[in-house]
Amino acid sequence: MSYAPRTIAGFEVTPLLDAVGPMGEALRRPLRELLSGGSPSDWEGVSEEWILHFRCYLLRDRAGHVVLVDTGIGGSDSPASSWAPVPGGLVDELAAAGVEPGDVGTVVLTHLHSDHASGAVAEGVPAFPNARHVIQRAEVEWVEKSGPNPLLERVLRPLTGLVDVVDGTAEVVPGVRVVHAPGHTPGHQVVEVGPLTLTGDVILHPVQLANPAITYAFDEDAEQAVATREALLRRARAEGGLIGTGHFPVPFTELTRLGPFGGLGGAG
Repeated sequence: MSYAPRTIAGFEVTPLLDAVGPMGEALRRPLRELLSGGSPSDWEGVSEEWILHFRCYLLRDRAGHVVLVDTGIGGSDSPASSWAPVPGGLVDELAAAGVEPGDVGTVVLTHLHSDHASGAVAEGVPAFPNARHVIQRAEVEWVEKSGPNPLLERVLRPLTGLVDVVDGTAEVVPGVRVVHAPGHTPGHQVVEVGPLTLTGDVILHPVQLANPAITYAFDEDAEQAVATREALLRRARAEGGLIGTGHFPVPFTELTRLGPFGGLGGAG
């Protein structure tokens, strides 16, 4: 574990680093093709090399709830293997936190992209056999309607009987809720724990904190993604909150009330 856990709203929240790898090199596209828009001042000081930190989060409370948010890139043969630095180290990260796969009671998949969901299945069977896997209905329907695809065949189908489909906002265990946050994918969801929001891919790069209108090439609906990102940041700032991101160099970022989208401070 690269960062110590934090206690938030009665939960111990542990960031788990599944992998690290260069985004631009993997996709053979420069940063400014993957992320576009914004003013020159937004991009001032931003490196052209985009290093992705593939991060999951472990939530535990005194009542014994063990919740895993996202499952990372998976093994060497996962759907993410064509572009991500497989295999992921999630199981080792969990072990370092004192958690075995069978201990996990709830898995929340923010969305069904290969770098967030592939680790839910290992060698064709559920990696977390005792967990209910919470996914938005819109996300499941989107993947199913896309026809034969690796996420359907190699993630969703092996999880048959373990998927808990939800619509919109739902409490997954007392004190932890998921909220539909579409745009990156139709059924993308975030996780809220007190003042903390685990953002999945609503926010992919720190430059989107400076200007949330900067779009990402692989958003399914870029306009909706911008609206979702703006609303999430506005709400989090108004509450003096904290976000935990999926791909930033540090897991936690504190949001201040200084300006509509400025005045940011990182927090490990």
